[in-house]
Amino acid sequence: MGYVALRLLFFLLIVKPFLLLAVGVNVRRRDRLPTTGPALIVANHNSHLDTLVLMALLPWRSWHRVRPVASADYFLRDRKRAWFTTRVIGIIPVAAGGGRPQAEVLEPVHAALRAGDIVIFFPEGTRGEPERLGKLKTGIAWLAEQLPDVVICPVYLHGLGKVLPKGDWLPVPFFCDAWVRESLRWTGERASFMAELAARLTPPPTDEPADAEDR
Repeated sequence: MGYVALRLLFFLLIVKPFLLLAVGVNVRRRDRLPTTGPALIVANHNSHLDTLVLMALLPWRSWHRVRPVASADYFLRDRKRAWFTTRVIGIIPVAAGGGRPQAEVLEPVHAALRAGDIVIFFPEGTRGEPERLGKLKTGIAWLAEQLPDVVICPVYLHGLGKVLPKGDWLPVPFFCDAWVRESLRWTGERASFMAELAARLTPPPTDEPADAEDR
């Protein structure tokens, strides 16, 4: 069985039922999500579930082109974990910078976007405290500047840090929200781009319509 088929079975038989029965993700403005690449889905990061939820929100026909960016130091540290995350989940492993240029560190992500993939990217760089947005790293701005035509789709996630917080492995049932914000592109100036992105990774205005909620 090929890896694409394994990914399809994993999400259809395990991830989707788990999210439906144990988590209850309420999605707003799903229609804003990209279904073809190249595209960047950018979200706040509080839980290992964030990646699975974002992938599950997309049509199953897109899953073979979805590539979450993840820490090579964490996910490649043993053979079984490395096999599962690279072959079934399809992560793009990125090693810690260690003083290397952004172009070198992010080349695997850049290559995936050039190949037409949908890349999931967490600009905080690591999981933070539930419902608190950490400082965004500038790698996302470098990618946007290098590929200005790539659509960037921000998604604000709420509640997943309570379902499976950092350091825990036993999920706790809790209703969660995924709010797909309006897409943006490179503005031509790093500070304004980062400020706009940060604003779209925080709770949306209460008057913004929620006209495409998940069923």
